[in-house]
Amino acid sequence: MKKWLRRIRGALGMGLTWAIAWFAAGMVLLLIVGPDAADVPFPLGFGFLGFLAGVTFSGVLGIAEGRRRFEQMSLPRFAGWGAVGGLLFSGIFVLAADLGSAILVLGPVFALSSAACAAGSLALARTAEDRESLEAGVDLAELGPTDDEAQELLGGGG
Repeated sequence: MKKWLRRIRGALGMGLTWAIAWFAAGMVLLLIVGPDAADVPFPLGFGFLGFLAGVTFSGVLGIAEGRRRFEQMSLPRFAGWGAVGGLLFSGIFVLAADLGSAILVLGPVFALSSAACAAGSLALARTAEDRESLEAGVDLAELGPTDDEAQELLGGGG
């Protein structure tokens, strides 16, 4: 049960992270076109779509790479799964909103946006892990070569 709660918490965290990024993109668009250009304010609409796209990506990533840790995945692979999640989300969105051929426009836009957010999420996660390692207080002076490495350095390794 704890495993599922951790996955749900991770998906919600990914959704919130993406919502912030997409909200910022909506703010930029709002500044460009003005506040009277749409019924729903762009930042709120983009933020909501970003949240749903982030949760969708989290599900795709959990299915495709369930056992891998962030440090085991490459940035291009992570971005690729982001693009797949974006395409899946755009398909669901177009079907739910009954937008017909809008998939031709929304599919690539959501795929590229999701790939960028996935890459940013991985970079952010790695930065957080690096910071946690530094804060753990490991003294590099205490670290030394293992016995096998020391033996090899002394010329006795085979």
